[in-house]
Amino acid sequence: MKKHLCILLILLTAIKVSAQDDSKLPETKPLVIGETVTFHSAVLDENRTLNIYLPQNYVADSTKTYPVIYLLDGALDEDFIHIAGIVQFGSFSWINMVPESIVVGIANVDRKRDFTYPTTIAQDKKDFPTSGKSENFINFIEKDLQPFIQEHYRIEGTSTIIGQSLGGLLATEILYNKPELFDNYIIVSPSLWWDNQSLLKLEPKAYHSEKQIYVAVGKEGEIMERDAKSLYQNLEANKKENTKVYFQFLEAQDHGDTLHLSVYGAFEVLFDKDN
Repeated sequence: MKKHLCILLILLTAIKVSAQDDSKLPETKPLVIGETVTFHSAVLDENRTLNIYLPQNYVADSTKTYPVIYLLDGALDEDFIHIAGIVQFGSFSWINMVPESIVVGIANVDRKRDFTYPTTIAQDKKDFPTSGKSENFINFIEKDLQPFIQEHYRIEGTSTIIGQSLGGLLATEILYNKPELFDNYIIVSPSLWWDNQSLLKLEPKAYHSEKQIYVAVGKEGEIMERDAKSLYQNLEANKKENTKVYFQFLEAQDHGDTLHLSVYGAFEVLFDKDN
């Protein structure tokens, strides 16, 4: 009997100590800035994942609508988190650089496939064996992605696309071939060397809506810098009254770290109410 009482006493003491220890544990809860959505693309015939940043009061105010910023290379381990951070910071009332916006980060499946158009250059084909399907991806944006966002989120008319490197190539192709898909184009370090700069030799399609186009490049070598400047000069020389074109050269940045500062600089001018 004494043995059983001792065991019971030890168990009760252990439970008491455990309860005391649990009470000292810090309280934790998930850190949520939005949501991840996977949906099936009829155009691409594959599932695509979106990372979506929602403004702080999105749930609380069920009547308000928001502009949309579409981000290429938008996976969690790509550019989504730090670009969403710029949008959140820029939309603080004491900063007031950018309106509260929804950010749609498009996670990649095969960016070399999706962001490049067909090439005649043998070396390009060798280095990028899955390349050349950008037309399909642009159709996905137009026919699957944008309707999906319009159906499931409270958005208003203004839309922006951000693309860097091969994403900048794709954003430029959209601007040239289907300009009405977006109102604002942020094109950073575009890989316009693709197919011997053939995209720069085309004449962009005409459009009637207002456009703002921001081109940026860092200290990235002669070809990258030259092509980005050529793109800006072509757009500036042929712009209509409904278009504003900007250029930024970030001398202290290279291809790896140009995007963050470029997007910040773009937001400063694209959303400037006095501009």
